[in-house]
Amino acid sequence: MIYGLAEKLALSRKKNKLSQAQVAKHIGVSSSAVSAYELGEVTPSLEILMKLTNLYRVSADYLLGISYPRESVALDTSKLTKQQLVALQNLIDTMR
Repeated sequence: MIYGLAEKLALSRKKNKLSQAQVAKHIGVSSSAVSAYELGEVTPSLEILMKLTNLYRVSADYLLGISYPRESVALDTSKLTKQQLVALQNLIDTMR
């Protein structure tokens, strides 16, 4: 398990006022799987982790303990194509 991931998943869910059942429905897993993620018993797959980042509108870096959330710069990229996402990432990288 990734240190701190379980706590951040539970905190993010509660912050978004979602039940474990609602999260499970959104990401396509069982409620018991969401519970296991939040208890640190199971590490979510990369695919599930990305679904959670989109649902909670946080970065994977935040969930993985690499950075802190910056809500003021959160972007909804769910409707961007893969090419647009790459272009956006390249732009961000050049600004750092």
